[in-house]
This record gives sequence, C-alpha cells and structure tokens, in this order.
Amino acid sequence: MISMVYPINAIDKLGFSEIKDKIRQKCLSESGRDLVDKIQPQTRFDQIDRFLRQTSEFKDLLVNDSAFPVENFFPLRSIIEKARVEGAFLLEEEFFKVLLSLKTVYAIIRYFNEREGLYPNLEILFEHLPIEKGIIRDIEMVIDERGKLKNNASRLLLEITQQIQKAEQEALKRINSIFKSAQDSGWTADGNLTIRDGRLCIPVLAENKRKLKGLIHDESATGQTAYIEPEEVFQLNNKIRDLEFERRREVIRILVELTNKVRPHLPLLLSYHGLLTKVDFVRAKALFALDIEAEMPELSKEVEINLVNARHPLLLLNHHHTVVPLNIQIDDVQRVIVVSGPNAGGKSVCMKTVGLLQIMVQSGLLIPADPTTKVGVFKQIFADIGDDQSIESDLSTYSAHLSKMKYFTEFANGRTLVLIDEFGTGTDPLFGGPIAEAVLESLNKKQIRGVVTTHYSNLKVFASNSPGLENASMLFDNREMKPMYILQIGKPGSSYAFEIAQKIGLGKEILSSAKSKIGVEQKKVDNLLIDLEREKKEVFDTKVAIIKREKELETLKAEYLELQTYLEENKKVILKKAKEEAQQIIKNSNKLIENTVAQIKSVKADKEKTRELRNNLDQALQAVLPKEQKPAKQAIKENVQESTELTVGDWVQILDNGAEAQVVEIAKNNLILAMGELRTVQKRKNVIKLVGREGKKSAKSLSRSTSAGSVADFKPEIDLRGMRTEDALHELERVLDRAVMIGYPSLKIIHGKGDGILRKFIRDYLRKYSHVSRFEDEHQDRGGDGITYAYL
Repeated sequence: MISMVYPINAIDKLGFSEIKDKIRQKCLSESGRDLVDKIQPQTRFDQIDRFLRQTSEFKDLLVNDSAFPVENFFPLRSIIEKARVEGAFLLEEEFFKVLLSLKTVYAIIRYFNEREGLYPNLEILFEHLPIEKGIIRDIEMVIDERGKLKNNASRLLLEITQQIQKAEQEALKRINSIFKSAQDSGWTADGNLTIRDGRLCIPVLAENKRKLKGLIHDESATGQTAYIEPEEVFQLNNKIRDLEFERRREVIRILVELTNKVRPHLPLLLSYHGLLTKVDFVRAKALFALDIEAEMPELSKEVEINLVNARHPLLLLNHHHTVVPLNIQIDDVQRVIVVSGPNAGGKSVCMKTVGLLQIMVQSGLLIPADPTTKVGVFKQIFADIGDDQSIESDLSTYSAHLSKMKYFTEFANGRTLVLIDEFGTGTDPLFGGPIAEAVLESLNKKQIRGVVTTHYSNLKVFASNSPGLENASMLFDNREMKPMYILQIGKPGSSYAFEIAQKIGLGKEILSSAKSKIGVEQKKVDNLLIDLEREKKEVFDTKVAIIKREKELETLKAEYLELQTYLEENKKVILKKAKEEAQQIIKNSNKLIENTVAQIKSVKADKEKTRELRNNLDQALQAVLPKEQKPAKQAIKENVQESTELTVGDWVQILDNGAEAQVVEIAKNNLILAMGELRTVQKRKNVIKLVGREGKKSAKSLSRSTSAGSVADFKPEIDLRGMRTEDALHELERVLDRAVMIGYPSLKIIHGKGDGILRKFIRDYLRKYSHVSRFEDEHQDRGGDGITYAYL
C-alpha cells in the first residue's frame, strides 16, 4: 500500500499537526476532538467537495445568521453502552445529560428545518433523523430541571418521601423537647445539639450521663462530655433509616423502568450522538476558518494549483500584518516551479505554503486565499523537508535525502505533488548538483507537479531549458539588502552571497579572495541575475504606481459623473421654478398694463397723470428684472460680522459649501446647525457668522425642543443579540450617529457571547467609526465580554 503522504512525518514538517491542534481547541466535546484527530487528506473529489461546502456553509451561518444552538454537548456514547446491558440502569445525572443533549439535538434540527434549502450540505448531516419527543417526555416525568429525581415520580415514592419528612420533623421536635428539659435540669454541657455518627445528639455532662436514657455515640477528648441520642429519638431515627432504604429501592425501580423505556431508542440516541459530534466538528473547522480569514477555493478536477493571495495560516496567526501573499500557478504547462534566491528570502515558506494548503483542502478545510483560488486533487503528496539524519539506521543527512529521492522516483506519477526543500544539499556540490539534476529529470518525465527550492546554478539552467519546469525567484531588495518575500515566476534568483556578506561586514580581503576563486562565467551569470532583478523591481514599482494612478482616476471619474448627475437634476428643478416665476410675472404685467391703459383713458390723456402712470409701470418692471449680482466673496464680507462670538440662534455660513444654517447647540469647538429639518455637526472654524439674519428666539426654542426631545427619547443602550450581522451593524450605525448628534459620552452595546462572531464584527466597525475614541468590555460581574462600552 503506497502512502498518500510520504514520509508520514511530512505532515508535521508542513505544520498540519499544529493546524489540527488549533481546530481541536475549538471543539466542545471529546467526541468532536476525536474526529479532529482523524482528519487526513482524502482523494475522492465528491467527498472533499462536500466537506469544504459544509465548512463554508457553517462559516456563513456563524457570520450572517442568528445564534446557533450549542448549549449542551455531552458524551452520550458511554451512557448508551451502559444502557444496552439488560438489567442495568442509568443514574439521575446520566438521564439529565441525555435530556439536555436531546434538547440541543432538537433545537439544531429545528434551526435547519426553519432554513430549509439554505444550507444544503449541512442538512445532509441529519437527513432522515426523526424527532422522537417521547424520550424527552418519559425522562421529564421522572427527572426535574435540576437533574434530580422528582418526589412524585411514582405514588409510592411520594408516600415514602412524605413519611420520611414527617418522621424527621417528629424526631427533631422530640429531641428539642428532651434537650430543653435536660438543660432545665442542669444535665447538659455547654453547646447545642450536635451530630455524631450521622445522628443528632445532646451534649451531656459525664456525671449526668446515666440520668438520660439513650445511646452514647461519643465522648469529648477530656471525657467530661458525653453525646447521647435519646431512646425515643433513636427509635424514630431507625424508622427514618428503614424508610430511606425503602425509598432507595423505589428510586432504583423507577430508574430501571425508565432505562427499559429508553432502551428501544438507543440506536436513535446513537445517531443523535453522531449528529452532535459532526456538528461540533464542522463548527470547530468553521471557527478556525474565521480565525485565519479562510475562504473556500474552487475545487478542480484537473491536476493543478492556482493560489491567489494565499498566506501560510500559522504565520498569519502569529504575524497577521506582515505576511506577504503568495501567488503561484502549477498546471500541465508549468508543472514544477524551481524556486531560487537568498537564504531567509522565503523560499521554504513558499514551498510549505503550497504543501500545507493542498493538504488542508484535501482534508476538507478552508484556506486563507482568495475565493478565485483553484486547487486540484492529488493522489499522493511527497515531501523532502529539513534534516532527517537517523542515528538508528546510521543514515547521514544526504543518505536520508537520497533514500527519499529513490522512493519519489519509483512511486511518483502524474497525480503526485512533490515538494523538495534545498534540493541536492548535504554533500559535495560538484556531485550533489548533477545527482539532483538527474533526479529532477526523472521526476519531470513522470509528469509530476511540484515546488523545488535550490541554490544550485545547474538546476536553474536545467529548469530554463526543460519543458514543464519553470524558474522562479523570491524578490530581493538589493539596495536595502533585505528580502521582499514576493515570488516572481519566470526567472531564477541570485543567492546574493557576496552582497549579504558585504553588508554583514566580512573583510574586504576575504571577499576579494572569494571573488577571484569563483568561475568567471558563474560570476557573469550571477551579475546578470542581479541586474535582471533590479530592472524587474523597477518595472514592478512602475506598474504599481500606474495601477495606483488608474485607481485615483477611476475615483475622480466616478465623483465627476456623480456631480454631473446632481447638476442635471438640479438644473431641471431650477428651470421649472424659473418658468413658473416667469408665468406669474407675465400675468402680473398684463394686469398692470391693462390697468394703466384704462386709467390713461379715464383721465383723457392728461400729460402729468400719464407721466405718473408710466413711472409706476417702470418701477414695477424694475422690480421683476434680475438685480446686478455682487461678487460672492464681497457679498459674504458684507453679510459677515467681524465678531467671532457665536450664540444659539445666530445664522452662519458654512465655508465648505456656502450653505446657510442656524446654530442650534454649541459644545466647545463643535456646533450643531439646523438647515430646515436637517441637522449637521461642524467645527467652529468651518463657519462664519452672518449679520442681518434674525431668529435667535426661534432657534433657542428649536434647540430646546430638539435637544430635550432627542435626549429624552434617546437611550444610550442597544441590544443586538440574535440579529444578523448586517442588520446589527446597520442598527448600531443609526444609534451611534444619533448619540454623536446629541452629544452622549458613551454607548452600551449588548451583543452576547455565543461564538464571539457578532462581537468581532461590532468591534471591527467601532475601530473604523471616527467618533469612537475607545471601547472596552463590561465588568465581569455584569456581563463581561458579552457587552461592549463605546466612548464617543
């Protein structure tokens, strides 16, 4: 049997065991953790596709849907195995675990039934599982909500319980009476009634112990006090003990009967247990996917890998902001990528990212890469990573590498992904290089896919001359002398040995000596590579600058189009208004002319009167003609008061857009302004005061009514629990805007704990909201991280 991943420790070397550990931590149940331990790469396309879709659907559910019911997950398998045995019975606490687990199962089934068709791949998990409410009814008849047996679980149990309570009360009453009598007689020692050997006793002075009939249970250390249970009470306590034995027998009888009722349903309970386990498992995978910002790639039936903006998940968790995305394509044309470049330039990380993400996808896990990423299914993954020196088999590092190469060349085929780190190292470069080249040639003939990292020049030359092999390099900033961690396909990279040695400060004589020893041709090749890399870097920087400029132009174009649309709309409104005014002017003019003519006729063309009437007509005409426009700035100056003092009710002009507004409220350097029904917040320096506009009183009353009304109506608290993420953020934005307008100092946001998804999105939103200065959890006693306080 050929192993899917060879050697088996390659899984650990690539970091997959760490990925599994992190998913295990997300599980709620031991059975879920057991499933995580069993995760391994699959080779069946349909199976991988289903696993990926289930994880992707659960991730969408966690982000966008209401809270998922995961209150109680208990390991039911051991309970079910115990109940299988004829005559055995489950204890109260075991029935209680079954009851709570069943309630969770039914809540989950209801959750998906309400969303039928929304999560088709998750629905497969509980297909054909019936809701058997009879089991819950039977258990609830016997077990209460605290997990204890109900006193009225049977008529006999109720009678016995009542008899015990009555006998206990009688015994307590009798012993209190005898104790008081003994105290009055002066027989008792200091202290109250005390318990000895599980019995309530009276502390009696040693010299009086014969005066009180009863059983001596104990004596004090000094022997001065005897602890006596009175004879009458002794009889009553024995009766209580007998009743308790009887009660215990009845409890066992009830539990046996209940176990017998549940036994026929054990196969169904086992199915429920399986559902809870699978749900826990998929939920853990989805939660981990959220942690590493993973997406579902496109699964391909071809033997190919096309990673778009992929990141190494473990690096992403540890160094979130510094991980440079990897873009790499492996297909039937460029089957093997030969990566070269300086040490610590990211060659190994590049290769490990390809290997780890491939194993993750084939194990049904989402990966941190763009959704446009395409990943095929490989039958085998072979990896040679790191030092495998073996003391037991007396193999050197190089021998260990060679034994793996032997296995690779024998068993690899067209559906094998081969990953080799530092190909050919570990022996004399004179021999290591040619052997590595021969192995690579053999693997290439087998049409394998893979990533190989190397420093050997002969492998770089071989790759450039062999179809199917493609050179690639990790970009290096040779001015700053530091790696850029960007993979560049299509050309080999220099090892930058001399440049790095020079930067570190190795002596000039040593460097000169080393350079004289290296072959002239090799030196030319290396210099050529460095020049190529520099030119490539300049082209790359220019390309980035062009793309940035194009984006800026696109933004400007969009703003221009938006402004043009706005002007077009306003133009229509202004023209319509102007036409209406013109019609009104014509109407009024016609009337004026008619009246003037009539009056001239009536005064029979009296010259003085006619002149007067004509003057009236001229004045009316001047009134409707457009007045000469003053320059805007001059108009503003004439209207602006020199004084900078502002009070509520003053009229101001907003410098940005020239709009006029009335001051409603003043808070330090911020003003709340009213423009009709609209309100806006402006900085003091962004407005100038206008003269000749009155309305202080109305503004004050407006301010009072607006502010008082807003403050009275406004609650600085918002409850977003159970809401979809999008709705929750929309509601939060509305309340935050109102809080800023009114001037509230803080806002209480209740989002609940759950899986922490809603909390994460809310806090991401608060970070981006400019008016929020900081936020923090509520005190642990009052809700902890289920509530966030945002300070404005």
